[in-house]
Amino acid sequence: MNIVYDYIKSINFKENSNIVVAVSGGPDSMCLLSILLELRDELNYNIICAHVNHSKRIQSFEEEEYVKSFCYKNDIIFEYLKIDNYNDNINFHEQAREKRYNFFDELIKKYKSKYLFLAHHGDDLIETILMRITRGSDIVGYSGFRKMQARKNYYLVRPLIYITKDDIIKYLEDNNIKYYIDSSNASDVYTRNRYRKYILPFLKSENKNIHRKYIEFSNVLYKQEEYINKIVNTKYLEYVTSDVLNLNKFINEEIIIQERIIYNMLSDIYGDDIKNINKKHIKEMLSIINSDRPNVSIDLPGEYSAIKDYDKFYITHNENIDNNYKYMLVDEVELDNYIIKIDNKCNDTSNYTIRLDSNEISLPLYIRNRKDGDTIEVKGLNGTKKIKDIMIDSKVPIKKRNEIPILVDKTGKILCVFGIKKSKYDKQINDFCDIIVKCIEKKEENYEK
Repeated sequence: MNIVYDYIKSINFKENSNIVVAVSGGPDSMCLLSILLELRDELNYNIICAHVNHSKRIQSFEEEEYVKSFCYKNDIIFEYLKIDNYNDNINFHEQAREKRYNFFDELIKKYKSKYLFLAHHGDDLIETILMRITRGSDIVGYSGFRKMQARKNYYLVRPLIYITKDDIIKYLEDNNIKYYIDSSNASDVYTRNRYRKYILPFLKSENKNIHRKYIEFSNVLYKQEEYINKIVNTKYLEYVTSDVLNLNKFINEEIIIQERIIYNMLSDIYGDDIKNINKKHIKEMLSIINSDRPNVSIDLPGEYSAIKDYDKFYITHNENIDNNYKYMLVDEVELDNYIIKIDNKCNDTSNYTIRLDSNEISLPLYIRNRKDGDTIEVKGLNGTKKIKDIMIDSKVPIKKRNEIPILVDKTGKILCVFGIKKSKYDKQINDFCDIIVKCIEKKEENYEK
């Protein structure tokens, strides 16, 4: 047990700081709470006990009263959360965990704490690693959990990782500390319980200190993970700019580096919802990146899309792709990235300006984005051409295609795809025209509005 005391003492607590401890009333959390109580005066911190009543067992209300009473007797701040609004369509354990950590996050913020102490111990580490090996994971998953782990603006601390369940029970009995046993822990329905009842005893019969070997195994994997991350972070800065991945160099990287860079891009977008992404999604993204098709996309969870656009790759929310608009052009229309206005004194002859004879078109004019099946009667070309093909030929990024303003008349006839192509209705500078429409990209530093 001394190794637990020594580890807690090694943490650099600020004087009179607050620490939050998750306490259920079971043996593990009561052991942790008692050890922290023993060291409180020496290390000069305040303890906030965070108790969650999941309202699933009658005994849980008795446990709540016991933990509360223990805290009041020992001058420990007691905070609790009662949960009784579960969604039957969502896994109970996932819901419970999310609600617990939301509660813990609130307490961390309320008490301006830097530490959340959890009672996971050495046996828990073994079970976690074995379960993840069986189900499949990555290096971080296979390593289980760490004794100290960064989470948002605070740290998860697990000082009991050095000891076993037997050590915990002995400590509680030696110190005459009451605890409760959750009856569901004996049920073979839960995967973890089966590992605990049937596999862990065998491993301990081979080596009574097997948990220490698993700690070593975990540390080795974490060191390898840290080394790989250093390489990935360097490559990420080299290849990703403004959330867009340049494929020219990326395509030649080792697969493990490619997977990690893609995962990092996803993490930046999904945040805590990254759990919705699995290996299949990453494999599909790498598949479109390595395909011969210059433009291709796939759907991702949460209404996101992964898009390969020539030598670029990015992830965007679908609302950014399907942002349709249509505005009548009277004098001026201002979009996010463009200003389109009637300017009958303009001398520009580029694809950003079109000269029209009102007798050849139907007024009023409109500004809109592209639609599936759009075609234009191209100036100097007999017949029509698809707007999609024109944008592909002009290598317009997919991300920008719906932003580019298109000028149409009342009948829907496309007159100009600004900056790219004009229709046959465009007049030469010396021809008669009574309407001149000019488009200005806002990225230009100087423009006349």
